[in-house]
Amino acid sequence: MSKLRKVSANISVIIRTYTDKRWEYFEKAVESAFAQTLPPHQVVLVVDHNPALFERVRSRFPLANVVENTQPRGSGGAWNMGVATASGDILAFLDDDAIAEPDWLAQLCAPYENPDVIGVGGTIEPIWESGKPAWFPAEFYWVVGCTYKGMPETLAPMRNLIGCNMSFRREAFDNILGFRSDIGHANGKPIGCDETEFCIRLGQRYPEKLMMHQPPAKVRHHVPASRAQFSYLRQRCFYEGRSKALVAQFVGSKDGLASERKHTLVTLPQGVLRGLADGLRGDLGGPGRSFAIVTGLATAAFSYLGTRLSLRLKSTIAPSTQAQQATAN
Repeated sequence: MSKLRKVSANISVIIRTYTDKRWEYFEKAVESAFAQTLPPHQVVLVVDHNPALFERVRSRFPLANVVENTQPRGSGGAWNMGVATASGDILAFLDDDAIAEPDWLAQLCAPYENPDVIGVGGTIEPIWESGKPAWFPAEFYWVVGCTYKGMPETLAPMRNLIGCNMSFRREAFDNILGFRSDIGHANGKPIGCDETEFCIRLGQRYPEKLMMHQPPAKVRHHVPASRAQFSYLRQRCFYEGRSKALVAQFVGSKDGLASERKHTLVTLPQGVLRGLADGLRGDLGGPGRSFAIVTGLATAAFSYLGTRLSLRLKSTIAPSTQAQQATAN
């Protein structure tokens, strides 16, 4: 463990949960939040529109601040509920199926010694329930909510953080709206990018501030067998393309796709070539990884372009319809 400078701040940990099907992992997540070498000031558990689960959580964790989400269902609304409830100077977010390492908060908060740092995220390592598929490329670990190949391996600025393991100063929420509730995970659909859109808006509002990736701040994220399927990768990539199109509409294409351009033009081609080379060296999973990269990229691109076209048509048709109605009146 590296030596850390003391952080003189109150830290609230926010965990959103919505189903008792993940209870075993949720318990471990909460226990790991309480077992930190840098103890949290507060652990906020947001139960997302599930009254029976709310009662169970409140009974199981009396030391936590357990609240029901009264905002829109989904990760964005639940996170906003957690922000409204939390009283810490630093707000750290942990998924309900992730286990934080004991020094997670200490490592996560160390970069805040720099007053220009407004957000910090860390490493998310997968725990494969059924074992890692040989065909699953590390460049696409974002599909299962984990750190992916191409991200910095040392402390470095990032455009956006990943929701499973992220934190912000309290003042990050003072002058901008919180997380959008119309593009996040809800109703079982693998839609994301609510934290991406928030981070981009935060960067636009405070261009002099930094969001940092701090690799030693580690959590381990459970990946169920159902998400280790090729069909899930394609589905997730489809919804990612759709989500990125919405983000680009909200914050502009330049900022909305800045990180994706480098990943698409540099990291992914390298991954395809690496997979093919691995295949020539006898790694049977290598060609599968190359195929997954090409398929995932094509699926996301197709979905992105289709959604952008649909949004453009709607924006064109709406004024025309309004003009016709005004003329008729």
